[in-house]
Amino acid sequence: MLALLGYGMIAVFMFLIMTKRLSAFIALIVLPIAFALVGGFASRLGEMMLDGLSQIAPTGVMLLFAILYFGIMMDVGLFDPLIAKILKIVKGDPVKIAIGTGILSMMVALDGDGTTTYMITVSAMLPLYKRIGMKPMILTIVPMLSMGVMNMTPWGGPTARAMSVLSLDTSQLFTPMVPAMIGGMIWVLFVAYLLGKKERRRIGIVEMDRPEILSAETAEQLAAAEQTELKRPRLIWINFLLTVLLMVALVMSWLPIPILFMTAVALALLINYPNLKMQKERMEAHAANAFNVVSLVFAAGIFTGILTGTKMVDAMATSLVSLLPESLGSHLPVLVAITSMPFTYFMSNDAYYFGVLPILAQTAATYGIDPVEIGRASIIGMPVHVLSPLYAAAYLLVGMVGVDFGENQRAIFKWAIGTSLVMIVVALLTGGFSL
Repeated sequence: MLALLGYGMIAVFMFLIMTKRLSAFIALIVLPIAFALVGGFASRLGEMMLDGLSQIAPTGVMLLFAILYFGIMMDVGLFDPLIAKILKIVKGDPVKIAIGTGILSMMVALDGDGTTTYMITVSAMLPLYKRIGMKPMILTIVPMLSMGVMNMTPWGGPTARAMSVLSLDTSQLFTPMVPAMIGGMIWVLFVAYLLGKKERRRIGIVEMDRPEILSAETAEQLAAAEQTELKRPRLIWINFLLTVLLMVALVMSWLPIPILFMTAVALALLINYPNLKMQKERMEAHAANAFNVVSLVFAAGIFTGILTGTKMVDAMATSLVSLLPESLGSHLPVLVAITSMPFTYFMSNDAYYFGVLPILAQTAATYGIDPVEIGRASIIGMPVHVLSPLYAAAYLLVGMVGVDFGENQRAIFKWAIGTSLVMIVVALLTGGFSL
C-alpha cells in the first residue's frame, strides 16, 4: 500500500509539473499532503512537514545568500576585466576565441544561473564572432557545455536539490566531486579547441586591422546588459580576494556554508555599497531570483519530509530492490550516473531530484552503498540536462545567437554526452563514487 501511494504520488507529481498543470512549488506542497491524508497519516502530518523543513533549512539559507553574493559580484563588475582580457588576447584567431568563450562562460557560470551566463557571454563574444565570420553555433555549444559542468556547484539547482533531498552538506556531496568537475572543465576547453581549430582551417586567422570598432561594438553590447553606475572598478581586487577567500573557505569547510555566504554578502554590500539605500536596492534587485529558487527548496522539505516520515520511500525502495538483479546492485552508482543523462533531459530537475533520487538512494542503502555516492552520481548528467527543452535558458541562448534550437541539439549532443562520460571516469578514478 505504501509503495503504491509513493509511486502514485511521484507519477502524479511528474505528470502535473511536466505538463505544466501545476507549478513545482504548489505540487511539492499540495500533493504529498493529499497522499498522506489518503494513507491515514493526518495525525502526524504537521510533525513530518516540520522535520522536512528543519532538514532543508541550512540548504535554503545557503542558496539565498549565494544567489545574492554572486548577483552583487556581477553588479560591481568583478568579471569585467576578464572579459576585456579575453577580447584582447584572442584577437582574430578562431581557436583562441573558442577557448576564450569557454573560459569566460565557465567563470560567469559560477553564479549557477544559466540566464546570466548566456547573456554576459553572448554579449561579450557575439560581435567578435560576427566580425571574423565564425559559425555562431560554436557560441551556443561551448557556453552550454560550460554551464552543464559549472551547474554542479553547491549553489546550482541540481546539487542543492540533491543535498536537500539526502540531507547532506557541501563537504559530503560536492567536495569529492571537484576533481570530476575539473575534468569536465578541461574537456569543455578541449572541445572548444577542436571546434576552433576546425574554424581556423575554414577561415584562417583574421587580421584585426581596426580593433577599435570591435571594442565599440562590444562596449555597446555590454552596456545594454549591465548598469555602469553599479560598477566598482577601484574595488576590483578587494572583491576578487573576497571571492577567492570565500571559495577557499567553502572547500576547506572553515565554517558552515550558510554562515560563510551570509558573511560574504554582508561584507560585499558594506564594501561596495555603503549607502543604505543602495544596499536595499541591490538586495531587492536579486530578491526575485533568490525567492524563486529558495521557495522551491523549502517546498521540497515538505515533499521529502512526508515521503520519509510516512515510510513511503522505504516501501518503494524495497519493491525496487526486488526488481533489480542482484548482479547489478553493487554497480548502482555508475548506473545512476549514466541514467542521470536521459532522466534529467526528459524530466525537470524537480521531478528527478525530488521524485526519483530518494528512491535510488534508499535502494542503494540496501546494498550497503552510501546514499552520498548516489547523490554525487546523480549530478553527473547536468551537461545533458542543460540541453533539455525543459531548460528555459537554452531558448534564450539560441535566440540571442540566432541559431535553430533543433540544429543546436544535433550539434551539441555528442559533446554533452562526452562531457558526462569524462566526469564519470574521473569520479571513478578519484573516489567520487565506486564502480
